[in-house]
Order: sequence, then structure tokens, then C-alpha cells
Amino acid sequence: MAVGTTAVPKPARTNKAKDTRRLVIRKASLTSRKTAELIANFASEKKALDIIILDMRKVVNFCDYFVICSGNTSRQVHAIAEYIDYEFNKLGRPLRFKQGFKASEWVVFDAGDVVVHVFQKDVRAFYGLEYLWQGAKEVKVDLI
Repeated sequence: MAVGTTAVPKPARTNKAKDTRRLVIRKASLTSRKTAELIANFASEKKALDIIILDMRKVVNFCDYFVICSGNTSRQVHAIAEYIDYEFNKLGRPLRFKQGFKASEWVVFDAGDVVVHVFQKDVRAFYGLEYLWQGAKEVKVDLI
């Protein structure tokens, strides 16, 4: 620096690409297990019944976990499913596949490595997914 000159600070640059990368890192930090636990907690907030998480990694190759829960009525099933979908959209991770919203007897979501099943109680008993996938281990989780 020459004598008599002062250093002018450079203006702070905002780099949108850098900000986007931070957002992507936050999204990527959700492991499949954390995603399953998050979904179980969202369901619990809407008073879902009999919430279980099954570790499917040694049983199937299309997902890591199943989250299975129930509601008493089609209206409650619809509310649980809608809330899970809403919360994932807020996180910037929209659910890719949604099936069964109209009838709301059995709603299925694909959340990447986690498949979510929201049943009416009698429909859940009829299909018996827990029995069908009895080779999968149940994951213990502390719900809110």
C-alpha cells in the first residue's frame, strides 16, 4: 500500500449460489431414519394412533423405512396425511407420490427412502402390513 492511502473495505458480496448450497446441505442432513422419526412426530401431532416405524433395509430394496399409523375416521386420516404433506412442503421436501387422499381409507406417501402408510383402523387390521412385513424390525422412537 502506498503512503497516504487508506484501505477501502470491499463491499460484502452476496452469493445466491452459496446460500442455495447451505439450504441443500440442510435438506441432505436428514437421514432416512430422521425422516421416518420426523414423519412419526408429525402424525403424533395430529393424534394418529398406533404409530410404528419398521426398518425395511434388510427386507426390501425400494425403501429404508415404513411409517405406519392409524386414524379413527376418514376425516382424521385425511388430516394426518395432509399435515405430513404440508410440513414436508414447508421443509422444502415435497412428497413425490401421494395416493388415496380422496377416500382417505389408506393414504400412501413416498418420501424418498421412507414410505408412509396412514390407515383407518379397520383397513389397517384388514391388510395387516405389520404381519406381511414381519421380517422387518420395529424401530423404537420417542414421540412428542
